Amino acid sequence: MTNTVNKLLNIKTGNYILHYDKWSEEHKFRADGSGHLKQWLANILPEELLKPSLKRAVDSIVSLCECTTFYRTFPDNVETPDYGDKWGRLANYIEINNRAIAEMSNSDCRNGIYSAIKLLPAIPPSAKSWANCIILSQIWPNIYGDGYNKEPWEENSIYGIKLGIGYSQNIIDFTIADKISPEEQFKAFNDLAHFRGLKTGFRTIISEDQLKVSHPYREDENFRWSNPEHVELYINEMVKIINTGFEAIFVDSAKHIGGYDLQNYTGVGALPEYRQMQYITDEIRRRSGKTTLSFVGEKSSDDFERYKNMGLNAGTAFVSVDEFENVKHWSNELKYSRDYAPGVEVSNDNTEGGTPYETRLERIKNCLFGFEIASDKLPSFMQMEDLFPLRYDTNTHHLMMCNPSYSTDTTKESHWENLFTKEDGRNYNKQVGEIFAKALAL
Repeated sequence: MTNTVNKLLNIKTGNYILHYDKWSEEHKFRADGSGHLKQWLANILPEELLKPSLKRAVDSIVSLCECTTFYRTFPDNVETPDYGDKWGRLANYIEINNRAIAEMSNSDCRNGIYSAIKLLPAIPPSAKSWANCIILSQIWPNIYGDGYNKEPWEENSIYGIKLGIGYSQNIIDFTIADKISPEEQFKAFNDLAHFRGLKTGFRTIISEDQLKVSHPYREDENFRWSNPEHVELYINEMVKIINTGFEAIFVDSAKHIGGYDLQNYTGVGALPEYRQMQYITDEIRRRSGKTTLSFVGEKSSDDFERYKNMGLNAGTAFVSVDEFENVKHWSNELKYSRDYAPGVEVSNDNTEGGTPYETRLERIKNCLFGFEIASDKLPSFMQMEDLFPLRYDTNTHHLMMCNPSYSTDTTKESHWENLFTKEDGRNYNKQVGEIFAKALAL
């Protein structure tokens, strides 16, 4: 095969010839005005995308192309959307919990990369002036219970990961890893996302007691930032996954690097020193050869120079999102800061539910329209739930801390049916689509 998408389809189905998807034609939204070629699916439930085959997802992705040509096979050379080296300063980051939507059958949790691919048609593509970027919640194995779901009250945290032992059983299809490597599976996801007009990234952990160094034939080792070998391993793990096509890294607990504001630090263990983090971001950029990398720091303060000089491009949760004029004010205040800006968020990984639909919709509007000129927009951050509402008895933070199956009959299909809300969620998703339709022409 000439590319990883065709290779993956051929291995999974024996067929990589694509067909126009009429269901996608019937459910697509278009951006308004001059952005009318930008298309995505809305007024849908996630189960309508997650239940069909991987082949159907690729058919849908190609059917929604901005181009006027339908590709009968997935093209060999797909470039990332080009918004310049500083694209991350303006982007909207949408975190997808690829573990929560993985294939859960009985106690097994597998193949989250396929589920992430299947959601791509329903993620609005980038606008004319700024990028939309998907952040995957999990790449590496979580420390306890990787590859398994547990009861809703049992901890199985995504905030503790192992390095040096490959990728999560929750995410990668290891049944075909001898035919298509984990790195090639990630590359297939990234090529499909780029074809959709999206940037991609992933979440990483920097609290050292939430990291383990794994070895094939001996016990895991506690990660230490004071150990140069561990620092090298960390950098090389980041670079290896970036080389599959990711361009953004969301850095958990970035606010507290170098001992800053530790009275509000909720992670476990020491963080990198300030100059050490400068070295890490510089080395990741240098070793990957990507000048386009965007580093996003969790939380932010008024010490913007600190984060810019650390190598970050965007921060979260500095600007109050519920006041449109406040968002617009800070967009104007920071318009000359083209390397780094703090941002606004609809919700984050610590959100514990209960936010009314109306509040979320207003927040999305404020994130997407809170400026005088589109090129001065602040970066924003939102979660999967802000596009596809979760069932009422769970929330974003719960699904980061635990990994329950909501299946009523042990099948993955039942889990997908019950993870999200029903017709009210469909109507909410329609309203989100209408907001993005106006924004993508900007």
